[in-house]
Amino acid sequence: MKNINRVILIVLDSVGIGELPDAAEYGDSGSNTVGNIVKVCGKLDIPNLSRLGMGKIEGIDYIFVPQKIEGCYGRMAEVSKGKDTITGHWEIAGLQLEYPFPTYPQGFSEEILDKFQKLTGRGVLANCAASGTEIIKEYGEEHMKTGKLIVYTSADSVFQIAAHEEIVSIEELYRICQIARDMLQGRDMVGRVIARPFIGQPDSFSRTANRRDFAAEPTSNTILDKIKQKGLDVIAVGKIEDIFSKKGITEAKHTKNNMDGVDVTLKYMDKGNPGIIFTNLVDFDMVFGHRNNPEGYKQAIEEFDRRLLEIISKMREDDLLIITADHGCDPTTASTDHSREYVPLLLYGQGIKREINLGTRKTFCDIASTIADIFEIDNTFPGESFKDDIL
Repeated sequence: MKNINRVILIVLDSVGIGELPDAAEYGDSGSNTVGNIVKVCGKLDIPNLSRLGMGKIEGIDYIFVPQKIEGCYGRMAEVSKGKDTITGHWEIAGLQLEYPFPTYPQGFSEEILDKFQKLTGRGVLANCAASGTEIIKEYGEEHMKTGKLIVYTSADSVFQIAAHEEIVSIEELYRICQIARDMLQGRDMVGRVIARPFIGQPDSFSRTANRRDFAAEPTSNTILDKIKQKGLDVIAVGKIEDIFSKKGITEAKHTKNNMDGVDVTLKYMDKGNPGIIFTNLVDFDMVFGHRNNPEGYKQAIEEFDRRLLEIISKMREDDLLIITADHGCDPTTASTDHSREYVPLLLYGQGIKREINLGTRKTFCDIASTIADIFEIDNTFPGESFKDDIL
C-alpha cells in the first residue's frame, strides 16, 4: 500500500457519546450528547457515519449497524482537566493540561478589572456570567451612551468584550482584546479573550460576524508544530487557527457555519497538499448544544452525514480521514455548558484496514501519537499510537 501523505482531521465540536467516569466531578452525571438526542428526538439517519462504525463503538447501542463496516472505530477519554474547546483540541494535538483554565462564575475580581480599565482607558459594564445576546440587550444602550465596555464571561474560561461597532471600531476592539490577552496570564490565564462586536439600536441589537478569539498560546509544541517543522502543510479550517493562537499553522480559513466548513475542507482537499487539514465544525456546540436545542442538533448531525459522502468521494489513495470531537454539550440537560464525555473516533482511508475496533483510548493524545508515527516524526506525545492497528 501507499504511505499516508495527508490526514484530514475533522472535529465535530461537542459531539460527545457518553459521560466519562469523572463526569460527576464536573456536574455532568447522565450526560450523553448523541445518546440523549436519540432518546428525545428518535433515531438518527446517519448511514455514512454508520458505515464507518459509529454504531459499533463501545457504549453505543442506539445507532444502526450495517452488515459491512468500512472504517475503524473506537472512543477516547480526556485526560486533561477541563471540558472546554481549547483543552480538548490541545489534547487531540498532543498537549495534556494538568490544571484547568480558570473560570469566573461570579465575575472577574476588582484587581483584574482595575488593571484592565487602566490599560484601556475605558470603564466596564456588567462583569458577570451571561448569555451574549442577553447581555447586549441589558447593557447595550448604556454602553452606547457612556462608551464603557461590556465585559462578561460564561461557564467556559473566557473574558468576553462586547462593543457596538459604531462606538468602538473593530480595530480598536481587537486592540483592546489583545491588551486583555497580554494581561491575563499566570493564575488568570483564561483560555480565550473574545471580541463580541454588535450593531443596531436598543431593542434590536444583533451580534456581527466580526467576532475574534484571542486564545492562550499552547504551552509546548503540538503535532501541528512538528508537521510544520517537517515542511508539510497544516491547514486550519474554522476556529482552529484561534484555538492554537496561530501556532503551528501554515494556512487558515475561517468559516461561517458547518456547511461552509465542509465546503472549505473540500476545496483544500482538491489541492492535494501533503500534511494535515484540521477542521472544526462548531455549529453543533454553538448553535444547538449551548442553546439546548436537541432537534436542531440532530438535524445538524444528519446534515454533516450527508456531506460526509462528498468528503469520502474526494479522498485520494494516500489520504486518512479522522473524525472525532473535543467534549460534549448535551442539549437535553438543564445545563447549557459543555459536558465531560467520551468522544467518537472514526477513521477511513483506502489504505487502512476495515472494521478494526480501536477500543477505548485513554487519551485524546493517541491521535497526535498516531499522526507522528504516520509522518515518521519523533513521537514524544503522552499517547499510544494506533498506526499499526489500522495499517
